[in-house]
Amino acid sequence: MAEWRNWAGDQRCIPAAIERPGTRQELSEVVRRAAGEGLRVRASASGHSFTEIALTDGIMVRLDRLNRVLEVDRGAGLVKVEAGTVLGELNRRLDDLGLAFENLGDIDRQTIAGSISTGTHGTGARFRSVSAQVEAIEMVLADGSTLELSAGDDPAGLACARIGLGALGLIYAVTIRTVPAFTLHRVDSPKPLDETLARLDELNDVNDHFEFYVFPNTEIALCRESRRTDEPPRPRSRAAVYAQEVMLENWLGQLFALAGRHLPSQAPRLSRLAASGVGRSTKVDRSYRVFASERRIRFTEMEYGIGREHAAEAVRRVLERATRAEHRVAYPIEVRFVAADDVVLSASHARDTCYVAVHQDRKLDWEPYFRGVEEIMDDYGGRPHWGKRHFQTAATLAPRYPRWDEFRSLRAKLDPGGLFDNAYLERVLGPIASGDQR
Repeated sequence: MAEWRNWAGDQRCIPAAIERPGTRQELSEVVRRAAGEGLRVRASASGHSFTEIALTDGIMVRLDRLNRVLEVDRGAGLVKVEAGTVLGELNRRLDDLGLAFENLGDIDRQTIAGSISTGTHGTGARFRSVSAQVEAIEMVLADGSTLELSAGDDPAGLACARIGLGALGLIYAVTIRTVPAFTLHRVDSPKPLDETLARLDELNDVNDHFEFYVFPNTEIALCRESRRTDEPPRPRSRAAVYAQEVMLENWLGQLFALAGRHLPSQAPRLSRLAASGVGRSTKVDRSYRVFASERRIRFTEMEYGIGREHAAEAVRRVLERATRAEHRVAYPIEVRFVAADDVVLSASHARDTCYVAVHQDRKLDWEPYFRGVEEIMDDYGGRPHWGKRHFQTAATLAPRYPRWDEFRSLRAKLDPGGLFDNAYLERVLGPIASGDQR
């Protein structure tokens, strides 16, 4: 039996077997065999989640062989792809077709199924999450049959499945609504934190995609402002990308993290040094190359979505928590903005959202810091990113999602025996009760 670990290396399990189906039929056969043997089934995707969402002692399904583009309707902008297609590769294929996602996260190593199932969102106050850009999902259910949920035929079912946590079935294919390929002009620059927090509405209005980072013990916001442009793309050389995104953002970041681990008293000084060393830079390129960043530092992370109106106050409170010496935080706080959507388990469901993410050295005692941040997020009705650490349960989560019972009902209908359950789902969704099914 082989051990499986996530990207960060802090979640691990030993499945009874790891299966790699290459067709929809093979995926269905894996599910039928598991059910016949009384084993639960989970898909692990690329392992970029920090939670226990993929863990199983039953059958783990890896979808990496399911990576084909199945259908393209360029006129309608609809593209159907298999679930294991990695976003970075999918972005390149879409660009060849003259198409693109309207919004993306800052990592492109996830599979399309994994990214939508946990709520990958990106940033852009007028743009929705990746999950909200999905027009149809084809799943293999607990009995091995297939079901397609689409915006046209079953919008309520699709609204549940777009962020399904793997609780409804195994995704075989996803149909994405794309837009014509576009170029972004991005400017990275430091700004005074007070000014940035006071101008959040303005900065979101004048930019298509806006986000910022702030290190504890500093008053500098490292702002990233991106606007759509008619300028021709000016891709950086490989050497320039390596110097900026690997050496500076990763190696130097790792050095600060190590120093924070072994010299905690120096964490405030290192934070100030990191913030002061960031200058202005620009990037003009195809959208998917601007959205994505290289991430090589292994950390653990928590992220919450709150109402956008609470952003400035919440950031100040989280910064105060992060500066406490006992937490030894050497990582910045990341702040992004996303438009409201109708996805049932989305952190942006029915509200324009500010996402606040905190990171910590995975080898330190991260839990007290994260619990303190979660207490702050609770004050604003915060909803956790499903792929990142949190301590919520079904009882605390249910009041935060207006259509929570719809999801529970569909889960009970599609997987009444809990074939796709694991301990994480039982904690955050609760047990499958026969009374849920309608």
